[in-house]
Amino acid sequence: MSWPALRSRLSDAALALWSLLALFLLLAPVLIVVPMSFSAGKELEFPPRDFSLHWYVRLFADPLWIEALRTSLVLAVTSSLLALVAGSLAAYALVRNSVIWRDGVTASFIGPMVVPPVVLAVAAYLVYARLGLLGTMPGLVLAHTVLSLPFVVMIVSNAVAAFDERIEQAAISLGASRATVLARVVAPALTPHLLVSWLFAFAVSFDEVVLTFFIAGIHTTIPKKMFITLRNEIDPTITAVSALLIAVTVLIGIVAILLLQRRLLAVVGAEKS
Repeated sequence: MSWPALRSRLSDAALALWSLLALFLLLAPVLIVVPMSFSAGKELEFPPRDFSLHWYVRLFADPLWIEALRTSLVLAVTSSLLALVAGSLAAYALVRNSVIWRDGVTASFIGPMVVPPVVLAVAAYLVYARLGLLGTMPGLVLAHTVLSLPFVVMIVSNAVAAFDERIEQAAISLGASRATVLARVVAPALTPHLLVSWLFAFAVSFDEVVLTFFIAGIHTTIPKKMFITLRNEIDPTITAVSALLIAVTVLIGIVAILLLQRRLLAVVGAEKS
């Protein structure tokens, strides 16, 4: 075997080994936390000696955790819907209009994704302190909406760019208004992408802890409750909460993949026909 071929095989083997190591490091916490959540012991232990649903029962019997779950759901649903509407309209406008400042506006929408969470949290805290929004639910919803916007803008922008603009022009030539075109032509065609972007926005809001901790005040979400609980005591109920959050995240990922896969198959079938 020649040296270039040997070097190529060694590089492929090293890349595969590194990928497996990275995958193991990512999955290791899941492989530890999930079994621990079913432990019958009174303390954290791995591997569990006996299995039980004790910590799940205790979780759903605790009114503080239920209230945190209710707050997280209300916050995530509200902010993700607002992000979906605002981000979708912004993405459509950015893709369909060729203006010199489009790149700058796009960068401002993507900004919350690249700025460190603690920097964004401090900035929000200073602004909210002046506006009197600290500790209020509207302020918290607004902050989570801004945090979720980049994901909606990125996903919907790619979908709009791939959508044939001539279909919209045909509808307009037949007398449809721009609002009608958006509601009855563009939105139905992009429904899978809109659902996927909403799922991502929901997940981002539901899992957010740094920004929430700075500006939430007395409002407590699931991630904030977990952080406070771990700071004060080692409560095995945390493992049950973590396992449920992992399950929700995996479920959202699976649904998003299925939606996009279904859309891709529909497009391929339409092109073949």
